[in-house]
Amino acid sequence: MKNPIIHALWIGGFVFLNVFLWQEVLKGNALTVSFFDVGQGDSSFIETTKGTQILVDGGPDTAVLEKLGKAMPFWDRSIDLVILSHPAQDHVAGLLDVLKAYRVKNILWTGIEKETAVFKQWEGALLKEQDEGARIFLADAPQRIFLREKASCPQHIDILYPDSLAGTLVKNDDNDTSIVARLEFCGHSFLFTGDLTKRGEKILLSQKASVDSTILKVGHHGSKTSSSAQFVEAVSPEIAIISAGRGNRYGHPHLETLETFARYGIEIRRTDKEGDIVFLLE
Repeated sequence: MKNPIIHALWIGGFVFLNVFLWQEVLKGNALTVSFFDVGQGDSSFIETTKGTQILVDGGPDTAVLEKLGKAMPFWDRSIDLVILSHPAQDHVAGLLDVLKAYRVKNILWTGIEKETAVFKQWEGALLKEQDEGARIFLADAPQRIFLREKASCPQHIDILYPDSLAGTLVKNDDNDTSIVARLEFCGHSFLFTGDLTKRGEKILLSQKASVDSTILKVGHHGSKTSSSAQFVEAVSPEIAIISAGRGNRYGHPHLETLETFARYGIEIRRTDKEGDIVFLLE
């Protein structure tokens, strides 16, 4: 459940995030989206032409630092926004190292607690970041983050899930509290789903959110517990990205999931086979 103390400290950020326009206004019309190969975990990096940078999850260990070191100029030691989809070890552990190595301006997460050592470290790191000037926000859909003010085409990230109702429906599985974020950029769209399972997908679809996207970051590393046919139909992606570790002990991605995407003629790309997967959009 959400920590009431932290919730009280940061509740003012709810409204602020909804209306916040990035002060470093973007002037370019190109975008790079990278799905990092961090082993059995998730980490995605978004960068605009003018250098606005967003990191979604950090993977299970320090591998994300090497990836950022290659994706960012050596002199650039700041990140505009970090999004933690949910506090599972394979999404949050790498962010602990990111927060130490980079100045992070804004952090968005769910506020969902876990009784784990890595969560306690995350909680402590957040307080330190806040003391150093970072702005901390809790996800409570619908929220919109504008990437450019008065752009000639849509350039924003919509937080579609979870909302306050979803949090009461998925108390026993933090996977189903995963932030679902949809990036819209001049006719291109990406859907980031964390570890959302079929149950969470059903809740999201019932809320009539617009999930249709060009590229889908597949939920839960391609597990058979995610990517229902109904959800895949609603998203109708051209490409499905699966982030999984080579030879992982979970057997991800599952054959059932691969068959679902194949049935709809969706191209499948996998970090366990390709390494980093990068899209450059203009």
